[in-house]
Amino acid sequence: MTAPPLPREVSRAYDAFPASIGKRLLWVRELIFAAAAAHEGIGRLTETLKWGEPAYLTEETGSGSTIRLGRLKDSAHAAILFNCKTTLVDTFRERFPDQFEYRQTRALLLPVSGKLPKQDLSVCLSLALTYHLDRRRKR
Repeated sequence: MTAPPLPREVSRAYDAFPASIGKRLLWVRELIFAAAAAHEGIGRLTETLKWGEPAYLTEETGSGSTIRLGRLKDSAHAAILFNCKTTLVDTFRERFPDQFEYRQTRALLLPVSGKLPKQDLSVCLSLALTYHLDRRRKR
């Protein structure tokens, strides 16, 4: 499955990143759409801007927590940002302690070059896109 065409305003946001960060984040975007397609409970994603950055929402089903792509001011890494009120980043840190660099409870940081653990990152994205489904099951 390939990701749908970029909405114009989202495309502009990717273009505004330094080229190496934009390229890495577009790769993550592909993984987000692939993770959504692999899980029938996620539904169609909404691709929009939040705080001027590309954001992926599960508005159709409410299955997950918003994933935002960007960068942190004090870092040269690409950043996958999550709602800091969730346990997502703590879960990622627990499952993949040495795979990624993390920032508090809100971000997973990716170097802009080199090979990344695609499978592990896909697991993290899937956990975010199903966050509310998983929490509903535990109740």
